[in-house]
Amino acid sequence: MSFALRSARLLSSRGLRAMQSRGYAEEMSFTLAAANKVFYDNANVRQVDVPSFSGSFGILPKHVPTLAVLKPGVVTVYENDGTQKKVFVSSGTITVNEDSSVQVLAEEAQPIENLDLSAAREVLAQSQSELSSASTDKARAEASIAVEVAEALVKAAE
Repeated sequence: MSFALRSARLLSSRGLRAMQSRGYAEEMSFTLAAANKVFYDNANVRQVDVPSFSGSFGILPKHVPTLAVLKPGVVTVYENDGTQKKVFVSSGTITVNEDSSVQVLAEEAQPIENLDLSAAREVLAQSQSELSSASTDKARAEASIAVEVAEALVKAAE
């Protein structure tokens, strides 16, 4: 047996033991909470798709532990019964733990079926107006963030 093959087998068996010793689970405990509501509280789900500043990604049981920052967009939750729920989030954090538990903590969140497209478009127009008239760096930064959230809100409502 070649040295490379023996090394690969040894590394793969060590990796499997490390995953088992870390308590990786077949199920995923999921929490999605915002200041206005707790949407999921340690619920068992199949998959969660999240928008982050490093790119959108899906989370399944046994996902590598991760910490990421949410960007404005839609969190999609695939429940065990096959249904999927979509929740718009403005910002927040995503934590994937070694035990396959996942927490999404959002600043603001709303189910997409509660979004009003015309109201979202009004917010976008107002935010764009504020951005074009901003005279300080701070005002431009705040207006730019508002535009980014409003654009994601319009996209989610469409």
